[in-house]
Amino acid sequence: MQVIAKAGQNLARLMEIVSTLRSPSGCLWDRAQGKQDIARYLLEEAYEVVDAIENGSAKDMQEELGDLLFHIIFLANLAEERADFDLADVMAGIEEKMIRRHPHVFGSKPAASVAAIKEHWDIIKKEEGKGLGTCRERFNGIVKGLPALIRAQKITQTAAKVGFDWENTEGVLKKVEEELTELKEAIQSRRQERIAEEMGDMLFSLVNLCRFLDVDAEASLRGASHKFVQRFTSVEEALLKKGKKPETASLAEMDRLWEEAKMK
Repeated sequence: MQVIAKAGQNLARLMEIVSTLRSPSGCLWDRAQGKQDIARYLLEEAYEVVDAIENGSAKDMQEELGDLLFHIIFLANLAEERADFDLADVMAGIEEKMIRRHPHVFGSKPAASVAAIKEHWDIIKKEEGKGLGTCRERFNGIVKGLPALIRAQKITQTAAKVGFDWENTEGVLKKVEEELTELKEAIQSRRQERIAEEMGDMLFSLVNLCRFLDVDAEASLRGASHKFVQRFTSVEEALLKKGKKPETASLAEMDRLWEEAKMK
């Protein structure tokens, strides 16, 4: 309870700070910000939180969560200025929703498994008018501004829920191989528009494979990118010790150093 009380005090203080920044005697830059500006910053801060979770320390995560919270409060303050709603309304709304969507915790509907909980969740969303309608409605409900990998995986999940799915991994792999063949043919045609289309189909099939294997496509690619950066940085450092740079080294030498980095 002490943590809750302290958090409440700190939240109130942070709300006061945002109000001060937006006041006539506050910050000219903060006063000039609109919800579209904050939306852009909010997205950046959310990604920085994800990066801190995956690659940072507990202190990094704490700091980034604070930045994200600041922008959420800022957006609520903008809404309050327009008399649309305030932060209390936001908190009351999410409180009521979470209680309603967890009847196995706050109500009398027991759930024996995670699958049962997810099923209840979808049913409740349907009752709210936010899901389980037609596939068109479900697709339209997937935010278009999501990163492409995340959105693609959600789209495949939606189709799979109505039975449009493979029976086993071999079927998905066969589709991936089929798309790879079509991509090779497109590359041979040298038609850029066709290449782009087939590349998209190839990526979509790989995302589908991720979903089928219960792998988060976005997180998997972030991990691969992080691994590449680490290995290539190791290659560059090895070259610098020899008085060289990647630009002046041969591909064969960099390949050898790359394999050494992999072994490490």
